Amino acid sequence: MIETVLSIVAAHRTGAATPVETVARSFARIRARDDAAIFITLRDEADALAEARKLEAAGRTDLPLYGVPVAVKDNIDVAGMPTTAACPAFAYNPTHDSTAVARLRVAGAIVIGKTNLDQLATGLVGVRSPYGVPKNSFNDAMIPGGSSSGSAVAVALGLVPLALGTDTAGSGRVPAGFNNIVGLKPSLGLISTHGLVPACRTLDCISIFSLTVDDAWTALAAVAGPDRADSYSRNRPLGRPGVMSGHLKIGVPIPGQRLFFGDKDYEAGYDAALARLARLGGELVEVDIEPLYETARLLYEGPWVAERAITAQKLLASDPDAIHPVTRAITLDGLRPTAIDAFSAFYKLERLRRVSDYIFANQIDVLALPTAPTTYTVEQVLADPIQLNSRLGTYTNFVNLLDLCGLALPASMTPKGLPFGITLLAPGGADARLAEIGRVFHADTQLPLGALDEPQPALSPVPPQPADGEIAIAVVGAHLSGLPLNGELLALGGRLLQTVSTAPDYKLYALNGTSPPKPGLLRVDAGQGAAIEVEVWALPSTGFGAFIEGVGSPLSIGTVRLADGSSVKGFLMEAVAATDARDISNFGGWRKYLAQNK
Repeated sequence: MIETVLSIVAAHRTGAATPVETVARSFARIRARDDAAIFITLRDEADALAEARKLEAAGRTDLPLYGVPVAVKDNIDVAGMPTTAACPAFAYNPTHDSTAVARLRVAGAIVIGKTNLDQLATGLVGVRSPYGVPKNSFNDAMIPGGSSSGSAVAVALGLVPLALGTDTAGSGRVPAGFNNIVGLKPSLGLISTHGLVPACRTLDCISIFSLTVDDAWTALAAVAGPDRADSYSRNRPLGRPGVMSGHLKIGVPIPGQRLFFGDKDYEAGYDAALARLARLGGELVEVDIEPLYETARLLYEGPWVAERAITAQKLLASDPDAIHPVTRAITLDGLRPTAIDAFSAFYKLERLRRVSDYIFANQIDVLALPTAPTTYTVEQVLADPIQLNSRLGTYTNFVNLLDLCGLALPASMTPKGLPFGITLLAPGGADARLAEIGRVFHADTQLPLGALDEPQPALSPVPPQPADGEIAIAVVGAHLSGLPLNGELLALGGRLLQTVSTAPDYKLYALNGTSPPKPGLLRVDAGQGAAIEVEVWALPSTGFGAFIEGVGSPLSIGTVRLADGSSVKGFLMEAVAATDARDISNFGGWRKYLAQNK
């Protein structure tokens, strides 16, 4: 049985499977694969099963990742497991989860182990690790891609349905392309990097590997959000993937800028992918991407080489031989740039950012590029480690420098039986737009899931959205369908969009002295509350003002974050009102509270 994230959660909710069974199956598959280079550290199976039993006993089947096994790249902290960054001399034992892992746990996921990587997340090849080279999921002779090699291979083989990677210059996209899976590289700051070993801290992203776009989005919604512990975190609205519709301008390089280094199979795969995008409704627009290539060259010419050296600086001074020879050579280069070099690079980058901004604002909506221009065998990369690695970053190295978000997608299989993938790129903050295009593109390929020879599941319906001229609002109490104040919404032309849950960041209180009885929804720290059932209604914008004018203290209209990571306007309460109100969060919603308190 092969499972996606969404099918696992559905099976757990219906009782067709249990978290304990699913976790045990992951460990069994890892043993059967018998590739010691995929994981650097596996969690004790008995410990993971105990966590699964505890989750079952809590009965929180509403959690978006309820019982989903997850792997974590070994430069991201997991409490109780060593963080090595694939460098034994660097290893330490964290006492706390990284923010991303903590949020995965809150969402119901269960960590299985820490995956292999190019040492210190430096490389796109997956062969620079003292813990071995994870075998490519399609051909043992080929590189797995890096630096998030173990995470990508684990997902492609079905050992886990979900894994965290990182992406500074393509590490969350290239291995996805080489293993026929989805690699979601979010906008900068969307996922907290607190608890991540930095490669280039100003550019680092935690990325997501999965078998489908919908799975990746479910995970992104669970872990995204601002974090006071991360000074590079940003409060970027996540949005929600809608229906792929409307006139979509898809940028493609002019023919002379399409680089494949002689790989005719990848070139043909790209042409076929562009034809598919056009058939799905996109208008292909040729653009000059030389400014993007110029930006990419900055990555290994300017201050970001010096930034890479920061993490390894002490080890370079005390025990340089403990660092992989290729990684050591790259990081040593980081000790040479001067402050003058740095500022010169910053000035050039700002100029190039303006060019990129203009392209997306005036010429295209998204850019569609090959994820990588070609691929290589392990033997080839070991013989020429620097140049071949550099080629693999042709279409990835500029992305984080320009604050673009990216979504790597399976596109086709070559005649040699190797995956070819494309990546959709857009300005930071457009993650939802990429997901709504990517999910349709991936489904249309009809490619099997990863390396599993299993068909993709049918696309789930897109949640209904407000129409033009409407505003979405979440109601939690007396305005729910059939309750005393619902008529106010209906009288203003409101229509019910969906019944959903909030993120698990709220508490629900039964307020005193209100008629009719009403609850209050209070936002608390991430993971300290519960997921509360709400209804999302669409109100005509002409009636929205009239509706909120009638809302009085201690209630107000604010922004409510939903379980899928999106946000809508909704009812919230002032914190002072909780003093003499009853906490009813354990009921999970106002209807359930009323039903049990008649």
